[in-house]
Amino acid sequence: MKRLFDWVRRGRTSVIGVPYLWLVVFFLAPFLVVVKYSLSEMGTVSVNDILTVKDGVLQLTLRGNTYFSLTQDDLYWKTYWSSIKYAAITTVFCLAIGYPFSYFMARAKATIQPALLMLVMLPFWTSFLLRVYAWKGLLDENGWVWNVLIALHLDQSLAYFDVISAPGKLMNTPFSLVIGMVYTYLPFMILPLYSNLAKMDLKLLEAASDLGATPWKAFWLITVPLSKAGIIAGSMLVFIPCVGEFVIPELLGGPQTLMIGRVLWDEFFSNNDWPMASTVAVVMILLIIVPLAIFNRYQAEAQEKAA
Repeated sequence: MKRLFDWVRRGRTSVIGVPYLWLVVFFLAPFLVVVKYSLSEMGTVSVNDILTVKDGVLQLTLRGNTYFSLTQDDLYWKTYWSSIKYAAITTVFCLAIGYPFSYFMARAKATIQPALLMLVMLPFWTSFLLRVYAWKGLLDENGWVWNVLIALHLDQSLAYFDVISAPGKLMNTPFSLVIGMVYTYLPFMILPLYSNLAKMDLKLLEAASDLGATPWKAFWLITVPLSKAGIIAGSMLVFIPCVGEFVIPELLGGPQTLMIGRVLWDEFFSNNDWPMASTVAVVMILLIIVPLAIFNRYQAEAQEKAA
């Protein structure tokens, strides 16, 4: 019996240890390298080592001037705000589009659900870069999306709300940026929502109907609260990568849509300033992880109180 308990304990430790090892190797270690670069000084070609040996003495040299420069330059904070703003807008639109689609998939006949799921995953079979380039053709002048919006005079409404710079100009605007990001990340919202809604017990809706609740009221009081986990998971899967997105803002956005991914690229490859680029990356990661950790802790405490 003792051997059995030891075997179970070792097995449990291995199961828990593998994900932690994965996180240490592929997240914590690279993150520490980036932190090291942010505290280093840029040499001629690459960053200088923070640990040096001089006259037989090991010296640790940490420089925080890049963090100070970050607080003094409004460009970086405006870029952070722009990245968070467009990521939040993309998340809201993905939720507004993805929730009805996921609900329809979860309530569809079991025989057609695999086909619907395949349609959602189908874009992943095509290169991400090609799909983004396709939107350039669709939104450029005489593209069919451009023609439809012009024919319906929707470009004038978009220009009135300052979504595009002028009627007829759809490319290199916040409109083209959000369209591209919503299209790209919509499956990441649909899949966790569908997984959550498909497991919901429909007897709860029948009970609500028997008690006199209208379908709309039952939806808001039962379906939406029970799908909260899917909403949170989908929102995180969309919001987090959108904050650091580079390809879509570069191809579809413009000067009005400068995001942190472009700033990182410029600091690394144009300015050859690795410490500054690493500092920007560290702050961006902290802006995402810290609120997420606080939210997860709040959720865990709420679940403990509910139990």
